[in-house]
Amino acid sequence: MSRGLRIGEVAGRTGRSIHTIRWYEAQGLIPGVVRDRGGRRVYSDFHVGWLDLMERLRGTGMSVKQMREYAALAKRGEASLTERHALLAAHRQRVQDNIRRWSQALALIEAKVEFYEEWIDRGERPAASPHGRLKASLAAGRP
Repeated sequence: MSRGLRIGEVAGRTGRSIHTIRWYEAQGLIPGVVRDRGGRRVYSDFHVGWLDLMERLRGTGMSVKQMREYAALAKRGEASLTERHALLAAHRQRVQDNIRRWSQALALIEAKVEFYEEWIDRGERPAASPHGRLKASLAAGRP
């Protein structure tokens, strides 16, 4: 087994600040952190991976409440596999739905940028509106 990691080492490995790591721990989102005889937190590679998961869940819109629920389920071990799977599968679906919505929004933004670029280059307003460009692009099979 590898030696324990101090919070500064975890911060260095993950690119998160010590403050952020302590916040995640205070929220109950990093299970199994122990303290040494001097009262200092001792982390492991497991915690580095766990912190990465928590940051990704948070970055994809999972609420802190749901993250706490997931962490609590994980603490229960194998008995909670079905519940953990269901929680993450539901979150995956929300992320996929968001990606679709963002992709549609990005396509319109790109059409608007092209519209402005053409207007600037030609010095006159283009005939095709951004929405018209997007519809034409979709009709041609381009996203």
